[in-house]
Parts: sequence; structure tokens; C-alpha cells
Amino acid sequence: MASTADRHSELFTGTALTVFRLNGQLLSVAEELARSAGLTAARWQVLGAVTDEPLPVSAVARRFGTTRQSVQRIADLLVERRLAEYRPNPAHSRAKLLAPTEEGLEALRRIDPDHGRVADALVAELGEDGAERALESLHRLSRALDRLGEG
Repeated sequence: MASTADRHSELFTGTALTVFRLNGQLLSVAEELARSAGLTAARWQVLGAVTDEPLPVSAVARRFGTTRQSVQRIADLLVERRLAEYRPNPAHSRAKLLAPTEEGLEALRRIDPDHGRVADALVAELGEDGAERALESLHRLSRALDRLGEG
């Protein structure tokens, strides 16, 4: 009979492996969707993060749980390709705000129809209640890991 510690270890490992696989699956879908707009999944993610409001690169990185440097590289590429621009930040003179250009917004709009089809298919597969429960479980897992990281 497995000990409680062994069972906890199994649960943690199983969760981690499943999340890693899910991450790969979602990135694969995102790459396919982004391709129609001439983007990569990473560029779509960063550009999408600033559509509602311009943000400093550091805020985008925090939102995705990644490094500022990796987001900075992507942001610079988006600006170079005129899909985004840096704007002055009234709260911090050195940390410019990243914002989409009209060309960047148009690229995002090209993704919308396929994104909607994938979303509809996934919710049809899981059912709306199942999709909501899955989302809430992922939020709970993320919040728990945040709390563990605080210690």
C-alpha cells in the first residue's frame, strides 16, 4: 500500500506531466491559428496581451509567468514588424508601454474566425459546464502554486 507521501508525489507528478502535455497541445493549436495571420504563438500571445490596454513589457511577463527578457525580445520583433509600438509611460519614463498598431490589430482579427471554430469545438467536446470546471481547476492550480511560491 502506497504511503500518503507517495500518493501526493504521484498526484503532483501526474499533474505536472499533464500540464506539460496540455501546454504542448495548446502551443501546437496556437501556432496553427497564429500562422494564418503571419504570427507565431508567442507573438500572438504578447500582442494579444496589450489589445485592451498598453502595458509595460514587465507586466506582460508577469501575466504569463515568464521573464521580462523573453517578452522584450518578442515585443521588439513586433515593433520591428510594425505590429506594435512603444508609447511613453506616464508612470515610468524608462518602461515604455507596448501597444498594438492598426496593422497588429488587423493580424489579430485574421485569427478570430479560426479561434472561434476551435473554441466552439472544444466546448462541444467538453460541454459548457465541463469547460467551466476545467478552467476553474486550472485557476485553482495556478493560485495554489502562486501561494507556494510566496513561501
